[in-house]
Amino acid sequence: MTDDATMTAIIAAVTEGRSGNPVDARRTLLDLWNRIGSNGDALHRCTLAHYLADLYDDPAQSLAWDIRSLDAADALTDSRVRHHHATLYVAGFYPSLHLNLADDYRRLSSFEAAEDHIAAAKKLAKDLPDDSYGTGIRDAIAEIGQAIAGRDSRPRKQEEVSGSTQTD
Repeated sequence: MTDDATMTAIIAAVTEGRSGNPVDARRTLLDLWNRIGSNGDALHRCTLAHYLADLYDDPAQSLAWDIRSLDAADALTDSRVRHHHATLYVAGFYPSLHLNLADDYRRLSSFEAAEDHIAAAKKLAKDLPDDSYGTGIRDAIAEIGQAIAGRDSRPRKQEEVSGSTQTD
């Protein structure tokens, strides 16, 4: 992993949020977002937006950040992500990004949009590694897929949705 002060700050804020302090974590991430800017480094934008979405209970707020994360991923290159960590590849981000969008839409009872994103997540997950990350994403895709099929819009525990990308 490279020494990247912005990524270090993002991960520190995420850790703070996961430790039970989501308000301060959101504030830190929003401050970082303002410094990065909407045209800043795509890896920073993708990672920050992905994790910031997880810090909102409101599915509409989460959706807005998950869309920003997907948009930033579209601007990423394998060269950029490998500069951060040699084992990363952009294609590995997409199953999780689509999974989170599917869950946001499901929670908003927009089941047709949720079905589109869960189908994309399933298709893209076939290329994930057979490790704990890949297994966690595939399991979450199956679970959220079942909830979508059952037209269940109830919130799920965050760890059940797997809000992480390969950058963890």
